[in-house]
Amino acid sequence: MSERLSRRALNRATLARQLLLERAELPVVEAVERLAGLQAQTPHSWYAGLGARLDGVTPQDVAEPLVGRRLVRLALMRSTIHLVSARDALWLRPLVQPVLDRDLFQNYTHAKPVEGLDMDDLVAAARPFLEEKPLTAKQLGALLAEHGRAAGWGDRAPASLAYAARCRMALVQVPPRGVWGSSGPIAHTTAEAWLGEPLADDATPDEMILRYLAAFGPATVMDAQTWSGLTRLKDVMERLRPRLVTFEDEKGRELFDLPDAPRPGPDVPAPPRLLYDFDNLLLSHADRSRVITDRFEAQNYRVRRPVPSIVLVDGFTAGEWTLETKGGRATLTIKTYDEPRPDDAEALEAEAHRLIGFAAADAETRNVQITP
Repeated sequence: MSERLSRRALNRATLARQLLLERAELPVVEAVERLAGLQAQTPHSWYAGLGARLDGVTPQDVAEPLVGRRLVRLALMRSTIHLVSARDALWLRPLVQPVLDRDLFQNYTHAKPVEGLDMDDLVAAARPFLEEKPLTAKQLGALLAEHGRAAGWGDRAPASLAYAARCRMALVQVPPRGVWGSSGPIAHTTAEAWLGEPLADDATPDEMILRYLAAFGPATVMDAQTWSGLTRLKDVMERLRPRLVTFEDEKGRELFDLPDAPRPGPDVPAPPRLLYDFDNLLLSHADRSRVITDRFEAQNYRVRRPVPSIVLVDGFTAGEWTLETKGGRATLTIKTYDEPRPDDAEALEAEAHRLIGFAAADAETRNVQITP
């Protein structure tokens, strides 16, 4: 019979791997790889995810490898924009192609306008446009629509043609988009052109699942499918079973893990942490109760916009936070679900001041407000 892991034990194991129990002294690119990427569809909020996890890092430290093409932002797991290393982009992107196909061909807005279109023809037409210079979706769509009319595609919606290219090709968002302190249009080129290397043609889901477990385990098959967006991963887990160890959660579900991965005890202290709005810690399991509480669910975040940034206390969701900067003044406001204990409030305030120092280092006045 497999050892049973409690909710708190799963919580501590996942926090340890996500560098949220203790901050790490790691190079930025290595940290991003260890985390199996960061969800990064917003231009800058994900910087706080690395700021919370790495010791001594600055936004400029994070921006430098993005500008230097050692980090890239592109559609990957769950068909969402992720920040990953250049190395990982080249082998991960082919593996998640089924996820992006499903996104395109089941998309309420874009599936019908591209119905019946030969996707190989679309890619062949889009590639020279994108590799000549980075293009916005509007620019790419206009070029593809013009080409398509001449090529006999018919009169198809430019936005849908651009979206199809985004789903069928490995397209990276190029700087200055996503660079701290900068701004720019959402412009794309191909990963192959940007990185100067072809996509991997020998990548297997086995390596992907091993990387997932290293960053988010112990986990069920459904957890891995939720994180990746892929289906039918049970066969992969079964193939990997001789290399893994297994446990049970409190509901008797089988959990897979790497033999030597950290699994600290449930009583290991978990200091307060401030997560960013799309932090993968909250998105990468089918059963999110290892981190998320009933009080979190009661906030109805799934339909609220904008998505809030979340506070962890003792490893679990305990509130939300916002940072406002104006006129040399930075104010970080924390709203907790319950009145924090005095020692938690003190630690939260220290963590908040640390985040202000990371995200608003030039602020002349720094204030923290904690409101139950």
